[in-house]
Amino acid sequence: MGDSVLTAAVLLFDMDGTLVDSTASVERAWGRFAGRHGLDAAAILAVAHGRPTIEVVSEFAPPGVDAVAETDRIEAEEIDRTDGISEIPGAAALLGSLDPARWAVVTSATRALTLRRLAAVGVPLPKVLVAADDVTSGKPHPQPYLMAAKALGYEAAEAVVFEDAPAGLVSAKAAGAAPVVVGGYAGHEAEGLPRVADLRAVRVDQAGPLLSVAVG
Repeated sequence: MGDSVLTAAVLLFDMDGTLVDSTASVERAWGRFAGRHGLDAAAILAVAHGRPTIEVVSEFAPPGVDAVAETDRIEAEEIDRTDGISEIPGAAALLGSLDPARWAVVTSATRALTLRRLAAVGVPLPKVLVAADDVTSGKPHPQPYLMAAKALGYEAAEAVVFEDAPAGLVSAKAAGAAPVVVGGYAGHEAEGLPRVADLRAVRVDQAGPLLSVAVG
């Protein structure tokens, strides 16, 4: 199948699974949380990807557990432990080639954790970052992508979004953006969408006011 070519004013990138492979770190963090409270780690991991930590903790924590304190502990552990995380191939080169005013990172991680992970794997830091602590409604709500596009001076309908998780794909679609699936997720949220294995398969032509984005 040939490349898909999309046109956009701005590009919006999820972080975990899209720019940074943090799967092992995330799984260990949720495993520790499950162990502390006698929970099924597999059940947590089945729904945690791409969602704010506080939402997942609130869903699974036993009665009487302080969800905010538990979230802070998980975040602190992940900030301290960057071993085992790596760049999604092509991420640093792609972002480094773009005008910083034309892209943003939109993530369900906190701002501190996002900056730590991006720096740890050598991915350029964004001029615009919308993180979990910046929104009142996280993915799959459209608010994060709407906010990021607005911060860059555009509408979300003028954006191409790179996402790897169902919550993020739903968020991007609801915001009116054009999603591209990064990686192997094949659930119904990804049906009919352009897909790349990693960001080495993305080529951006910045000539003129719009970006021409070839994926595939």
